Amino acid sequence: MFARIGRFAADHARAVLAVTLLVLVGAGALGFTAFGKLQAEGFTDPSAESTRAADLIDARHGGSADLVFLVTADTGTVDDPAARQAGADLTARLAGDPALTGVTSYFQAGVPALRSDDGTQALIAAHLADEGGENTAVEEIAGSYTGDTGAITVDLGGRAAVGQDVNEQVGRDLLVAESIAVPVILILLVLVFGSVVAALLPLAIGGIAILGTFAELSLLGSLTDVSVFAINLTTGLGLGLAIDYALLMVSRFREQLAAGSSTRDAVIRTVETAGRTITFGAVTVAVALSALLLFPQYFLRSFAYAGIGVVLIAMLAALFVLPALLAVLGQRVNAGRLPWRKSAPTTVSSFWGRVARTAGRRPWLVGAPAVLVLVLAAAPLLRVEFGTPDDRVLPTTASSRIVGDALREQFPGDDSRAVQVVTTGPVGAGDAAAYTQRLAAVPGVADVVPSAQGQRYAVITEEESRSESAQRVVEDVRALPAPPGVQALVGGDAAVLLDSTGSITDRLPLALGLIALTTFVLLFLFTGSVLQPLRALVFNVLGLSATLGVMVLIFQDGALSGLLGFTPLPLDTSMLMLLFCIAFGLSMDYEVFVLSRIKEAHDRGLGNREAVVDGLSRTGRIVSMAAVLLAVSFFAFGTSGVSFIQMFGLGSGLAILIDATIIRGLLVPAGMRLLGDRAWWAPAPLRRLHDRLGISEAPAAPPERPRVNA
Repeated sequence: MFARIGRFAADHARAVLAVTLLVLVGAGALGFTAFGKLQAEGFTDPSAESTRAADLIDARHGGSADLVFLVTADTGTVDDPAARQAGADLTARLAGDPALTGVTSYFQAGVPALRSDDGTQALIAAHLADEGGENTAVEEIAGSYTGDTGAITVDLGGRAAVGQDVNEQVGRDLLVAESIAVPVILILLVLVFGSVVAALLPLAIGGIAILGTFAELSLLGSLTDVSVFAINLTTGLGLGLAIDYALLMVSRFREQLAAGSSTRDAVIRTVETAGRTITFGAVTVAVALSALLLFPQYFLRSFAYAGIGVVLIAMLAALFVLPALLAVLGQRVNAGRLPWRKSAPTTVSSFWGRVARTAGRRPWLVGAPAVLVLVLAAAPLLRVEFGTPDDRVLPTTASSRIVGDALREQFPGDDSRAVQVVTTGPVGAGDAAAYTQRLAAVPGVADVVPSAQGQRYAVITEEESRSESAQRVVEDVRALPAPPGVQALVGGDAAVLLDSTGSITDRLPLALGLIALTTFVLLFLFTGSVLQPLRALVFNVLGLSATLGVMVLIFQDGALSGLLGFTPLPLDTSMLMLLFCIAFGLSMDYEVFVLSRIKEAHDRGLGNREAVVDGLSRTGRIVSMAAVLLAVSFFAFGTSGVSFIQMFGLGSGLAILIDATIIRGLLVPAGMRLLGDRAWWAPAPLRRLHDRLGISEAPAAPPERPRVNA
């Protein structure tokens, strides 16, 4: 199959490139409309009790306050005549705005809870009348009502404002990240490939993958909810995979040219070998990401949409477009060669060959310290805490973050973060009073504020809304018997966190089982061995555990928080799941890269130890270079102003580097040495199954074996 693809790309190269250009223009035009269709939320389970409670409050009780206006007196207190008059005028304007409903103001109601402890600030809460155009509405409201009026300064916060601020921050961060990553990657690519023309090929494939996925997200954004954060994954993963695939293809193409093959034959053999490896690697990454489709949060499903799309498009571009480019370029792939490079760089690395030989001779001496380092790095996972994003993921200068900090520090009686209880029908006065008493008796509850109709209760606690103690309050409230004849639904921040974490943990075994099973099957089809997939799974879990442990140390415990400028918080459960799937998929991608050359050498008749040395010497340089370049692409997101995007970028980059060095460089050769010839073992029935269904490349004359000094 891959030989046929190679022949097609070589024989119809210009036609392939012309069609690609036309498709790319259309994808670009459609793709740039995606930004206006994507959402900044999606962290909640739509079927959870907390979500149903919020929907009921919106439908029957005017909705929860999703906008909070923080009014600060420029001088004195908010009760001074000038500040009070300005606050009253602002309240009247907000009440008359058709975009808002349920306006509640300190300057109108005089509720003490809406006034700060020191008297310098007050609150006005409101609900968006139409949440369909939420981002645009919030932007217009912020432009109309915030700023310094002379007597008061107004800042906008609340759930909807946080979403808008995050949306804008992500857009700015994307430009900053790409302005850093692309030039750095281009310079590194020129150094790696040794020529300008070859260095531009990964960027071409990356551009195709990114624009194609933007078009996909635009289409999906018209049909369903898609998270704006999928853009970050698209750019980082699209550019990174393009680098991986181009390094593999171009290196193999150059190797064939150096062996005396014609351009056409070199293209065919490159697709036949490297194309097979790329396909297995891409399918493995896509399978890992497909597990995200099992979760109800559209934040996670959006990463599956983007990740699967960008992986498959990058794979197709590498299988068809890149060979067509190579067929047209031929020897000119080395054009623009660096002055100090007299020839194209070789793919054979004596360094990685020596590392593999040393690990093969002393597997315990090399492997045991590597495992110990990974286990120690994973240790902080034992104290991991989970949370959901709030305004504290933003910089302290963001308007919604300013409001959030003020609510936490100056408004202890504010009920916007209370546990919200709503009944599905009317409740009699006596039953409502009895239910209020039961709520007030729950440990940790400071006050209960029932509505006039007795259908809604604000349960105010003394605990921070995302703490474990606040979640226990939610569990205790849910355990109470509801008033007769109705059902009581419990919502609020603590309930959302409890439900979101529960929905992920409930589906986690199924997701992990799917990833493990499909990875095992794919690697078995690739190698014909049952021990190779098991070894790969164990090593990858070690590397991922170490990465997640370091993320706990940095983003929960606060190491490097001063340098990176974020607020330490419990880790977002959704982002941890995303990081696991991305890192696992990319780790398996590199596993396939290395294992393909080891198997190729083993199939040529080399012994297990020599096959490992041969395979690692031929792939070690490619994998390490690809890892550095891909890590740069992800590390650029460390400049983000949104802390969980920082965690995603730094975690992905770290996982890639750990995998390319400790796992591939040390543990793979040590593990293969300990397994010996058993590494390729499979029971006879599975061996026969592999002979029928497994995919293997066509035989070809082997290139010259690398000479590696002991």
